[in-house]
Amino acid sequence: MLDPVIASRAQFALTTIVHIIFPVMSMGLAPFLIYFTWKDIRSGDPVYEQLRRFWTKIFAVSFVVGTVTGIVLEFEFGTNFAAFSTAAGELFGGPLATEGMMAFMLEATFLGVFVFGREKVSDALYMVSAVAVGLGTWLSAVWILVANSWMQTPRGYELASESGQLVVSLVDPIAAYANPRFPWMFVHMQNAAVLSVALFMAGVASYVVWRRGIDADSDEQDARFWRKTLKIALVVLLVTAPFQVVHGDAYGRHVAETQPQKFAAMEAVWETDSYVPEYIIALPTDLSQITDPRAKELFGIGIPGGASWLASGGDPQAEITGLNEFETEAPPVAIVFWSFRLMVAAGFWFVVLAFWAAYRWWTGELYDDDLLHKAFVGSSLLGIFAVEVGWIVTEVGRQPWVIQGVMKTSDGVSPGLTGLEATITLVGFGVVYTGLLTLYAYIVRRIIREGPPDIDGTGPTESPTPAEVTADD
Repeated sequence: MLDPVIASRAQFALTTIVHIIFPVMSMGLAPFLIYFTWKDIRSGDPVYEQLRRFWTKIFAVSFVVGTVTGIVLEFEFGTNFAAFSTAAGELFGGPLATEGMMAFMLEATFLGVFVFGREKVSDALYMVSAVAVGLGTWLSAVWILVANSWMQTPRGYELASESGQLVVSLVDPIAAYANPRFPWMFVHMQNAAVLSVALFMAGVASYVVWRRGIDADSDEQDARFWRKTLKIALVVLLVTAPFQVVHGDAYGRHVAETQPQKFAAMEAVWETDSYVPEYIIALPTDLSQITDPRAKELFGIGIPGGASWLASGGDPQAEITGLNEFETEAPPVAIVFWSFRLMVAAGFWFVVLAFWAAYRWWTGELYDDDLLHKAFVGSSLLGIFAVEVGWIVTEVGRQPWVIQGVMKTSDGVSPGLTGLEATITLVGFGVVYTGLLTLYAYIVRRIIREGPPDIDGTGPTESPTPAEVTADD
């Protein structure tokens, strides 16, 4: 049986890694659906009705599965991390309760109107429902990230003793909930969600354009739908991809200032040093360096002094405090270091992909470049992958702390939890969540295969046949 601390951390990691997929899809789709609804009402162009109805299906499925998997996470605070919940419940419970009462109820209430009420309510009320659903989705992120960001940079609290147990007492709600990490996390996460969905939309549209040979002159409803999808996704990608890189650079500087140990793990700096390179691509020169990377022993392509420049905001000679200088144990450096490299590499690839597609659009060859279409298809899920590894950097890089500088993760695990109980639930969640993820992928794939709805409501229009999809698979 696994140690209850390891099993609990693994279980929470598993459930979070699967769960985050669905909020990314719903948060990322929300702005698109608001735009499609507005254009549908304003212009009356049937293609926007198709776009709204098609992507609303995927949004609704993501919302339902995300709700189910999200509730589990909150229960895990009580089942696996009861000591943490007891100690930090006064501060941590507030944002989670507010998320449920404010954001979730707003989203759930108006989602019914948005999905089923187009023919039953006025245009104005329907537009309100679209905005309310999108607002509720993003407000959920606000309160979840308020709670998580406080764990990264805790403020507005004091430690007190209740019945002989140390607890976190909230003394300044504004300082706690508007802590310095929150705006960085919120902007980075929401932009990542929109970017991920833009990539997904572009990948799906590119697949259809590539497989069916759709060109710019086809007047078919179906062809127009996929061309419009690709163009809208590309416009959003051109904005979000460069912004994510620029914002990530500034975000890294903030991490270096507020969590220097995490930053040192991101760069695999063990000894305090200056002029530390930033490896965009890093490769181990022997097997041991995969599990124990040390920056100067790696072969890679990087920027000399780049890590120092990132940490200081412009000084390539700046000193970075090494992991050996900290009193607490180091985070799992290999996980943090390689995850950070994968995230950064994906971010730069998204920029390249966006400008490549923009150039093809400008030259009038957007629908003729099969290599570009294949690149979009291959990158359609990379946005979600980048979100996953980004969260790994955020959460694993904070270790050994569950609340930075206040409580260690090992001290937050439920004291009565046994290794047998933790191992059984870990295996059980692994099976259930694999099934949920498989079912979700099947449903989304089926929606895509059916294609955009007919504007007369009589059924789907022409799209790739199951034989074509199967042959390509």
